[in-house]
Amino acid sequence: MIKLEQNVSLKPFNTFGLEAKAAHFIAFTTVNELLEALKMIESDEPLMVLGGGSNILLTKDFEGVVLKNELQGIDLIDEDRNHVWVKAMAGENWHQFVLHCIENGWAGLENLSLIPGTVGAAPMQNIGAYGVEIKDVFHSLEAVEIASGKYQEFTAEECEFGYRESVFKTSLKGKYIITSVVFRLDKTPTFNTSYGAIQATLDEMGVTDLSIKAISDAVIKIRQSKLPDPVEIGNSGSFFKNPTIDNIDYQGLRAEFPSIPGYKLPEQKVKIPAAWLIEQAGWKGKTFGEIGVHKNHPLVLVNYGNGKGEDIKKLALEIKASVASKFGIEITPEVNII
Repeated sequence: MIKLEQNVSLKPFNTFGLEAKAAHFIAFTTVNELLEALKMIESDEPLMVLGGGSNILLTKDFEGVVLKNELQGIDLIDEDRNHVWVKAMAGENWHQFVLHCIENGWAGLENLSLIPGTVGAAPMQNIGAYGVEIKDVFHSLEAVEIASGKYQEFTAEECEFGYRESVFKTSLKGKYIITSVVFRLDKTPTFNTSYGAIQATLDEMGVTDLSIKAISDAVIKIRQSKLPDPVEIGNSGSFFKNPTIDNIDYQGLRAEFPSIPGYKLPEQKVKIPAAWLIEQAGWKGKTFGEIGVHKNHPLVLVNYGNGKGEDIKKLALEIKASVASKFGIEITPEVNII
């Protein structure tokens, strides 16, 4: 039996640790409870679905219904000689799910260790790190259409994955609630150690027998050295996406800024690290009262305790404007601003 609560604080449910209230709040633990909750919501009433709360910036109270996704469960649903198909419910903690796969010898997710959030949020924004994206291991997902309550399965093609986005952030934004995701993982791993500092960290750790657990441990060590723990300092991880520009524009920037890094992409595109742009614009480590830019990672905006979401939003806009002024590059938030 679901419970409709009123005037509920959302501070425990967002990793920024920002105070905001929901006019109405319903937690659901089964799909039937979700369907029951949807029947209780007026068609014109604002609706927000919360998973781990690691990808939102709350700037004000929410005058509508917040649905808290607490669907749990992990099942091996199929396998062949080379692969396993693993179904995880959308409310599962992402990192704990990755660790579960590693413990069972299912390879493919180890580079995505310690990313905050839930399984359901992972395909929504096609999360990625250290050379791996969700689309590389994704098989399908199930979701409920909010307007009709109908169940629907989506293939990888139907999800329209792009860089940190999917159809659920574009044409279908706010129209579906993801309930479960199926991943196709490998029985025999293909190790991906070339991206970032993974190989150097493995060497530093003295790893000679490479395994998916060793790669996961290295990724965790790197992330912990760079990114603050939301339990200690409120944050949502990387606040901005890495921008993509035309190669000809990149070459022009290199003439003016010789040290600007860039990673070649198909179709004469180049991805620029937003962290580098923000640091060069002078924002790294800056504090403004209760908020600021983290001292170790300029992509991370932080709440030191009693910050306000509207002030973090203002800071983000100022950073965006200064990067555009200095480099002529538009950076966009990865975080959903509410």
